[in-house]
Amino acid sequence: MSTDTLSTEYPPTETCIAVDAMGGDLGPGITVPATLQVAQAHPHLRFVLVGEEHSLTSLLPANPPSGISFEYAADTVGMGDKPAYALRHKRNSSMWRALEMVQSGRAQACVSAGNTGALMAMGKFLLNTFPGIDRPAICKPVPTEKGHSYLLDLGANIDCRAEQLLQFAVMGAVLAAAVDDKPGPSIGLLNIGAEAIKGGESIRLAAALLHRHPGLNYTGYVEGDGIYRGDVDVVVCDGFAGNVALKVSEGVALLLADRVRKIFTANWYSRLVGQLAQPLLRKWHTQFDPARYNGASFLGLQGIVIKSHGGADRRSFQFALETARDQVERSIPTLINDQVAALQAADNGY
Repeated sequence: MSTDTLSTEYPPTETCIAVDAMGGDLGPGITVPATLQVAQAHPHLRFVLVGEEHSLTSLLPANPPSGISFEYAADTVGMGDKPAYALRHKRNSSMWRALEMVQSGRAQACVSAGNTGALMAMGKFLLNTFPGIDRPAICKPVPTEKGHSYLLDLGANIDCRAEQLLQFAVMGAVLAAAVDDKPGPSIGLLNIGAEAIKGGESIRLAAALLHRHPGLNYTGYVEGDGIYRGDVDVVVCDGFAGNVALKVSEGVALLLADRVRKIFTANWYSRLVGQLAQPLLRKWHTQFDPARYNGASFLGLQGIVIKSHGGADRRSFQFALETARDQVERSIPTLINDQVAALQAADNGY
């Protein structure tokens, strides 16, 4: 198919999402069909698939949805590329080009399943953070007994000052309030205990800062087991603790799924019980399906960047695209900027 049929011209008033189609473990084999599916469900949106020409056009149907267009990029960012190397040497990659579309205003969001470190480095370089935000934070919802909570940071910032944890709390609260239509979402700091004396200095100082801001519904410390009880709507931590918590959780989920499968396939009696339990198992899987929670937000950037899991399947990547759509429609970056500015005005700067 000629690229002439895949026009990149579109009215600037339309919502457009740039897709790093080469990113992830399976690249276009996942990103292209997932984008086609979402484009069909939302004909008012536009999607630009960014990547190597043949890899993309060979996967498109003869008559792709009108909302799909194409932008050529000769290079890709490898999953093993170091962020600094990618930032210097991968400026003709699909990841860079997709982010560049957000920078120029040609797109309102970028979605990528590629190298997380490179995406963060390029995103910060091209889009910058809002005034009052030192560093972007990676945030995503996690399932809880009460629905879900937002956990941040998930790995972008290993060591954080108290002021940065306060900034994360503001951004997480804005996201939770807007996406879940929940005014004044509760905020907790992840810690090793609930007592005031527990935790490192930055945690204790962050708690003091959060207590000072009446506009934030800070409820105190949250221990690890409180994350999945849904003790608070937003759980704030540094990137080291957040990433460990997330990866441990993913490992436990895989372990449980494997154990359940083995239990219900062990013998004929177990298989019979498994068949009878199918309705309950489907309900359980729907509630805790990891695909529903795919799509982490890079909060604090002056543009929407959504990171899909590198190993995402088609359905999971669709959820990442839907996350981008939702954040565009709710103007999440503008809301974050306004809230940070309001807190700065109230406190004369952090």
